[in-house]
Amino acid sequence: MKTLVIAEHDNSRLAGVTRHAVTAAAQLGGEVELLVAGDGCGAVAGEAAKVAGVSRVIQVEAAFYRDQLAENLAALVVSLVQLKLYGNVLVGSSAWGRNVTPRIAALLDVAQVSDVVKISRRGSYQRPIYAGNVLVGVESDDPVQVLTVRPTAFDSAGEGGPAPIESAAAGADLGLSQVLRREISRSERPELGAAKIVVSGGRGLGSGDNYQQVLTPLADRLGAALGASRAAVDAGYVPNDYQVGQTGKIVAPGLYVAVGISGAIQHLAGMKDSKVIVAINKDEEAPIFQVADYGLVADLFTAVPELMAELSK
Repeated sequence: MKTLVIAEHDNSRLAGVTRHAVTAAAQLGGEVELLVAGDGCGAVAGEAAKVAGVSRVIQVEAAFYRDQLAENLAALVVSLVQLKLYGNVLVGSSAWGRNVTPRIAALLDVAQVSDVVKISRRGSYQRPIYAGNVLVGVESDDPVQVLTVRPTAFDSAGEGGPAPIESAAAGADLGLSQVLRREISRSERPELGAAKIVVSGGRGLGSGDNYQQVLTPLADRLGAALGASRAAVDAGYVPNDYQVGQTGKIVAPGLYVAVGISGAIQHLAGMKDSKVIVAINKDEEAPIFQVADYGLVADLFTAVPELMAELSK
């Protein structure tokens, strides 16, 4: 039974989350095809064709797919499912993916399974509940399985192919939504969701100025992305896109450094799958130490400069 993976992209590059979704799709068995819908997205289709495990790329071009609006894209996916008889539809569990898939499931009159972290077989999955503290088994016998898969639970698909690229007709522009403005923050740092090293700060830093003065040099030295707890974001220390946690970004880097973060359940849900976790907090009872591989009970304003001095040797 064929699986359709919906590619997330910006019309120039394929988002890393899609490669993880392809790996998950392969575990369902059968052919894996990748949908690239956009405007001037030929480069993305070419990149998608080289993803290992992809048997075919479906490229759809139209001006109204430029911004990947959920309503138009959902209608396109449903028409392809009905035309090509896909048995499964997968999307990476990003903010964009979580916006698209409920509409697809509703139009197909099936139940969506969200945040899948393990695929036992088609129709049998595991997903986290209670902020990641419990894994629940989900059984589905819907004719079309609509899934979002958590990227941190599946490896990124490597290079393969190239798979053939097939052009398909665009659907209708439903005109239900439009992008009025897009604000893009650009940084030389690695993208938070895909970074191999993440340095995160919490409310213990005390202010946005302290966040920048203490953590930015450490992140620069380590070549790390910067993150934050919800408490730090709510306090205005950093923008919302820094937030790691259940209501922010889910990360699983090789190294996660938590500075001044107590370790609320919703934050742990977003980073506890990291390979190595280092925590610095002056409260020895802080919950973050329960998941940390290395913990340092110390004043962060003393410990981080001392760590920087050691790294500079």
